[in-house]
Amino acid sequence: MSATAERRKHWGWGSESRQLSAADLEAMAPLVRERLGFDAQPVEEPVPLEAIDLPAPRITPSRALEPICAADRHSRATHALGKATRDVWRGLRGRFEHPPDLVARPRDEHEVEAVLEWCVEQGYAAIPYGGGTSVVGGIEPRLPREYPGVVSIDLGALDRVLEVDEVSRSARIQAGAAGPALEDQLRERGLTLRCFPQSFEFSTLGGWIATRAGGHYATKLTHIDDMVESVRAITPAGEWESRRLPGSGSGPSPDRMLIGSEGILGVITEAWVRVQPRPTHKASCAVAFESFAAGAEAVRELAQSGLDPSNCRLLDAAEARINGAGDGESAMLMLGFESAHHPVDSDLDVALEAARDHGGEAGPVRTGGGGDGSEASSTWRDAFMAAPYLRDSMTQLGVLSDTFETAITWDRFDEFHAGVMEAARSAVGEPSNVTCRFTHVYPDGPAPYFTVLTPARRGSEIEQWDGIKAAVSEVLINAGGTITHHHAVGRDHRPWYDRQRPEPFAEALRAAKRALDPAGVLNPGVLIDPAA
Repeated sequence: MSATAERRKHWGWGSESRQLSAADLEAMAPLVRERLGFDAQPVEEPVPLEAIDLPAPRITPSRALEPICAADRHSRATHALGKATRDVWRGLRGRFEHPPDLVARPRDEHEVEAVLEWCVEQGYAAIPYGGGTSVVGGIEPRLPREYPGVVSIDLGALDRVLEVDEVSRSARIQAGAAGPALEDQLRERGLTLRCFPQSFEFSTLGGWIATRAGGHYATKLTHIDDMVESVRAITPAGEWESRRLPGSGSGPSPDRMLIGSEGILGVITEAWVRVQPRPTHKASCAVAFESFAAGAEAVRELAQSGLDPSNCRLLDAAEARINGAGDGESAMLMLGFESAHHPVDSDLDVALEAARDHGGEAGPVRTGGGGDGSEASSTWRDAFMAAPYLRDSMTQLGVLSDTFETAITWDRFDEFHAGVMEAARSAVGEPSNVTCRFTHVYPDGPAPYFTVLTPARRGSEIEQWDGIKAAVSEVLINAGGTITHHHAVGRDHRPWYDRQRPEPFAEALRAAKRALDPAGVLNPGVLIDPAA
């Protein structure tokens, strides 16, 4: 049975089978002291599902929709919260203030259309749901006004690769396909989408498109935007399907309007995406720098060199130490190249020469088709993919863990980085760990990703999180950065997103919303508020 088919935890990340016991968690406590420098707190067990006080559903499905709708406790609880830090704390404590009344699981487009029509007719809020991995309140029924009912539309049954064009190297894939299932089906053809966000295990193609997710590549093909050929969606105003083309200059792109729309304009049901042969040539190396600033200069040269490494992720010394990828004295650059066409050893050689010009000290190089990269790179990657599970464990041990990501141009980076680090440390207080890494890099700037680890104030974790979130977000916006590089806007980023976008664009988006969703039922409160 795949991970996505197992019963999901009602309060945190992953499946119930991977929930650690209290004894296992207690055994982890020394690791908190060793890596973070402060003591863990007594293990807190999650409130059992059966003990949660869920309000009764206010609505019942129509007779035609009854076979695909559920109102059981587990369905409603697992669709009530995303996976942000505040969501995990609330889930742990059994606080499900805004559960959907029903969870609809359509099996094809006709049923998607039927559910959406029913919601429009009845005035029910309809929230598209992919893998439920949102960390910004994107799928939580926390609405700007009262609706008589809320329906979570789970696309998980639309999970197939429908068609593959091997000549053009593209594939038509249903929106509910989660990362592992999508890749398994493409692997049968020797192909890959090569989009591996940290949420890969559970997030879906439709979710990636709706939230403009960042994927595997640290340079060049960084976002799902780069891989979309065309998108199909069901809207209250009718079907939306763009023409499948490699590129077009015919006005504003209809695909671009759906990419990042976060479910407010329609329910994405499938997309043609650009795929590629699975890489057979790999070369990687971890490079140590005396300082994060020196590493950043090396990364800037690499980003502007045209080499386009697949991995070019810089970790500050503290980030490297916490993740077991360094000794805490040096910043570490995880550098890698890959290709399905030709050897990449020479590309890595040129990149390492550039890194050495900035004081970088290269570790062992690993090459070949089956290599997983250097030991430090592999250690960091394993920690990266396991981080959501570890965060749940840290939560139970009284550690508040959260992240903030953004992007800024190179000319402003040094001052920007210092300002965000100072604001985060001030908001967090002592003891704390505030770290930074680059997730993606561009010729004109990096995407810094900040992590906060500090003792949780038991009983007031949400208020603690709110204070940190607000302080850091204010600095990001005031210093000219973006409120989100790849985590989406949701409901949590709305106050700062409203300040980032031009007001004429906001009016245009509201007009599009009125045209496509005049009843204002689709994911209300995300990106914009529905019209009264």
